[in-house]
Amino acid sequence: MPLIRSWLAAANTPDCPFPLNNLPCGVFSHGAEAPRCGVAIGDMILDMAGLEKAGLPGLAGPLFDVPYWNKVMAGGPDLWTKLRRQLLDLLGEGAVRERVAPHLHPMAGAVLHMPFQIAEFTDFYAGKHHAENVGTMFRGPENALPPNWLHIPIGYNGRASSVMVSGADLRRPWGQVKQPDEATPRFAPSERFDFELELGAVVGTPSHPGQPVTVAEADTMIFGYVLLNDWSARDIQAWEYQPLGPFQAKATATTISPWIVTRAALEPFRSPAPPRERPLLPYLCEPGPMNYDIGLEIALRPEGGDETVICRTNASELYYSAAQQLAHHTSSGCAMNCGDLLGSGTISGPGKASRGSLLELSWGGSEPLAIEGGTRCFLEDGDTVTLRGAAQGDGYLIGFGDCSGRILPALPDPYAR
Repeated sequence: MPLIRSWLAAANTPDCPFPLNNLPCGVFSHGAEAPRCGVAIGDMILDMAGLEKAGLPGLAGPLFDVPYWNKVMAGGPDLWTKLRRQLLDLLGEGAVRERVAPHLHPMAGAVLHMPFQIAEFTDFYAGKHHAENVGTMFRGPENALPPNWLHIPIGYNGRASSVMVSGADLRRPWGQVKQPDEATPRFAPSERFDFELELGAVVGTPSHPGQPVTVAEADTMIFGYVLLNDWSARDIQAWEYQPLGPFQAKATATTISPWIVTRAALEPFRSPAPPRERPLLPYLCEPGPMNYDIGLEIALRPEGGDETVICRTNASELYYSAAQQLAHHTSSGCAMNCGDLLGSGTISGPGKASRGSLLELSWGGSEPLAIEGGTRCFLEDGDTVTLRGAAQGDGYLIGFGDCSGRILPALPDPYAR
């Protein structure tokens, strides 16, 4: 699909992440203004609440009287399509710009907020290269993948309360840790704190209790996607994860990018799954390409220093698509809600430079990673990690905006009296 030209000149440049083809959904404010829904276009944000009050885009509402996109998300695919068509008409080349111009606000200086109310959060483990790397480190190459991995999307239920929007700082967590040479565990700040490069799927339309959905149906339930960093305390995780899996190691924070890139904007970038090593059960079979060709990168900047891009990979590396993850999630009869967030799991590629976590990049700390001004095995206080992603179109990009967070030192012992 070629670039759809807008009367906003900034939206037509090849390096703009928010052309008319994109129209991602977020929540913004300026100064003391109340947060409200907006759509990114070029270097501006279209105020959807103001537009609706002015009688545009003419959909049954109100939809934008709240500072989150859940009312639109719950409206389902027909509403999403109508809204997109209206915005294309209002912002497209040749449109009457006077109708919309009063509702455009500069992106520069805007504060971006959580774009939707998160109902629940589930994190998967759908990247095969990541799973093989981690398994090789801990179990050896002959037992790298668990026996079920090639048959089922593995995941765990996380904490919606831990999800934060890009730009928010987070504290190094405390937890129980135990080194192999220690007889008993101790309570201490995590020394092996890490990031995970993921793609997050945002559920729009819900499913019903007791009623599984197909992969095709699951795909239509997804409103859009965000970049997602599921911060991980590897030393806490190593002690706690058997037999029930991650718990406190993953409860510190999960950072998402501020703009929801809709499924419609990503439609031209569908890509097939990697070759299946073993046939999937019929309920997980895909009716067509369900992955996306989205280039991804990770940058790490130490406090007071320059950033280093330490990873480049692609979302098409995922072995299980978000639609497969969502369909599997409902297979037990579990109902999905509007606002559910599904993390893909770490997206790593086949080479060292495409590994999506420090655990892999430093190979468990045994191979320190070179960055500007030093090295890293795991994150240090003051480090800022930024995830970026974009799909490359014919003369345009479909961008997500930065997904960034900075590590603050651990608090003093919270239980010391």
